[in-house]
Amino acid sequence: DAGVHSKAWYAATCDRKTAEDALYRSNKDGSFLVRKSSGQDSRQPYTLVVFYNRRVYNIPIRFIESTRQYALGREKSGEERFDSVAEIVENHQCTSLVLIDSQNNTKDSTKLKHIVRVS
Repeated sequence: DAGVHSKAWYAATCDRKTAEDALYRSNKDGSFLVRKSSGQDSRQPYTLVVFYNRRVYNIPIRFIESTRQYALGREKSGEERFDSVAEIVENHQCTSLVLIDSQNNTKDSTKLKHIVRVS
């Protein structure tokens, strides 16, 4: 279990547009939620959606079958792995999360600060 179901930040049935709209409305850097990923792919079951600097970032949460752990974004060497999605969120409430803008090739970072609930 990813440890998401009882969490305030988990928006189970929320699609990408609904999540992005909710974050734009919050308009606070570090606003976030976790939603189910759009594609039905067991290797990427969730998406972390983060608002920063007037932009919304959709960061895939990967499930690593071999270790039964979770990691953020594309696979990279030396990546941080977590035993649950809840651990990823707790970790990035304390340590900054790197946000990569693939269009402009820029990097920012923020902590997960404000839980956004989708109505």
